[in-house]
Amino acid sequence: MSDTSRRPRRTGKPYRRPQKDPVRILAFDALRAVDERDAYANLVLPPLLRKAREKGDFDGRDAALATELVYGTLRRQGTYDAIISACVDRPLREVDPPVLDVLSLGVHQLLGTRIPTHAAVSASVELARVVLGDGRAKFVNAVLRKVAQDDLDGWLQRVAPPYEEDAEDHLAVVHSHPRWVVSALWDSLGGGRAGIEALLEADNERPEVTLVARPGRATTEELLGEEAAVAGRWSPYAVRLAEGGEPGAIEAVREGRAGVQDEGSQLVALALANAPVDGPDARWLDGCAGPGGKAALLGALAAERGAVLLASEKQPHRAGLVAKALAGNPGPYQVIAADGTRPPWRAGIFDRVLMDVPCTGLGALRRRPEARWRRRPEDLDGFAPLQRGLLRSAIDSVRVGGVVGYATCSPHLAETRAVVDDVLKQRPDVELIDARPMLPGVPELGEGPDVQLWPHVHGTDAMYLALMRRVG
Repeated sequence: MSDTSRRPRRTGKPYRRPQKDPVRILAFDALRAVDERDAYANLVLPPLLRKAREKGDFDGRDAALATELVYGTLRRQGTYDAIISACVDRPLREVDPPVLDVLSLGVHQLLGTRIPTHAAVSASVELARVVLGDGRAKFVNAVLRKVAQDDLDGWLQRVAPPYEEDAEDHLAVVHSHPRWVVSALWDSLGGGRAGIEALLEADNERPEVTLVARPGRATTEELLGEEAAVAGRWSPYAVRLAEGGEPGAIEAVREGRAGVQDEGSQLVALALANAPVDGPDARWLDGCAGPGGKAALLGALAAERGAVLLASEKQPHRAGLVAKALAGNPGPYQVIAADGTRPPWRAGIFDRVLMDVPCTGLGALRRRPEARWRRRPEDLDGFAPLQRGLLRSAIDSVRVGGVVGYATCSPHLAETRAVVDDVLKQRPDVELIDARPMLPGVPELGEGPDVQLWPHVHGTDAMYLALMRRVG
């Protein structure tokens, strides 16, 4: 028998297995998908939540917390990066991305939620033990304890440069937007500090879910009968759901008679439909129809007037989404997969044409907060030829006396007025129409003739619209 009396005894606490927290593991998995696959959270998160519910891991409160952790961390990424940088002894680029995701989730719990400090730190360290290992969990613990020594306002005073010294960099850190985005939005908005701060703050707010009652298929009265539903602000077809409202639980949405659609997107379609045309009004075109929200509303409006909608989308899978959105439309329509810059249809045959062109998406940062970190200024150069080509095609497609709507979900001047001005310089046969009267009741639409909607003013995405008529 061996003598064990002289063996050194182990000191310290016994090893304890890390506790798996399904909510925080799911949030971490979502952030990794956004980072590794360039995925969008609004596409990644729903299937993860659905799977967790099916396994019995989640209830409604768990889903709400996971959603807040993911979106809150993404929205505040720039601010949190600056704070984490002040608490580590190396450049942030040298911190492994998975470690940075765990840290960011922890910082959001400490500075952006009401979770108690000790709970935020301990839950984050446990997550680190599960997904990173014990060694790196110690690093996470040390950093988060430094972060916990101050609140968000205190940290911002330490890491953001004074406004008077560098206004754009101050706003970038405080409101968690890349500096170039701050500069671009400020140029588009104009005005002083109050307006740009209100816009950046609105970008960081959780957007409401807005529904559209598709004419001839559903009514706002039907949707307003749902729990937590209130009328839209501007669109006669809009209904807003209060926080926690679930569109998929609504019968009209499940049946496709209603859909989820930002009120700004609805207004763009309505403005095109409201614009007067000279002569017949029988053929409408949506030349960039994916994923189908505007096409479904236009198709329903066209059906009320006995008109036919052609919905064209270059990407076949997105054309499939358009077909799904239009299924059951009360009037005739057609969906095709085609390149709007090389259209298969004859020139000059449409009475109304909408071109909601691909863009940087800087107008929808409330819904896709990760886009602000993914986009680069050079992306504008990539979109520019396509946007101009699509607008030229739209003008060629409309008949004399017909109307074209050029729209983007971006307020960047390079994607809005610059495109319209450049194309119209070469087209003396086209005149701009004042779009503002086509949006009755909507305030603060600027000097015209084009329209720029704003999250902080109108509660919508920052949609841009210019209307024009072919005159020769």
